[in-house]
Amino acid sequence: MKPILFGTALVLLTACDPSAADRTAEIEQADSQAAAAPHAPALTAAGDPMPLEADPDDYLQWSAAVVRVDVLENQGLQPTIKMFGTAGGDPAMNGLYTHIAFFAGVADGWRVFRIGDFLEYRILADAPGRLDLEIQESVLNPANDEITSRTRRLIVTWTPEGPDGAPTTISIAPAR
Repeated sequence: MKPILFGTALVLLTACDPSAADRTAEIEQADSQAAAAPHAPALTAAGDPMPLEADPDDYLQWSAAVVRVDVLENQGLQPTIKMFGTAGGDPAMNGLYTHIAFFAGVADGWRVFRIGDFLEYRILADAPGRLDLEIQESVLNPANDEITSRTRRLIVTWTPEGPDGAPTTISIAPAR
């Protein structure tokens, strides 16, 4: 029953939008290409399986929450800087805790700064000591409890310090 309803709805929507037929044809072509693509051969075990238990390390729970990592490519002499996002909070209201991390050396590990809680971020540009971001975020209107979204741009800057260059502070400014 559902395939018939879906097909009928697709035909009706296609009739209302002249370009929909083109998009439908593109989707059908992509589906047929995917179906024709060769599948990887199934592997065959070459020995006895070895059981493995879950790792009880609490830090791995935090690691498992990482859902995105972007290495900043244009940092010159300070190449160990990355952006990362962790899942958390209310997914209806942002939920991507966005951070920038600087490797401070073997003894100190990473110096991590939380930039914000967004729906998504996009790196527009990065240069030594600077990162330009575009963020998408949910905004709650307290007058009517309506959630809307907005796009903002931010400039993140820092001054490298110490032998490995990890800053002790960063600055975030709104941008146009």
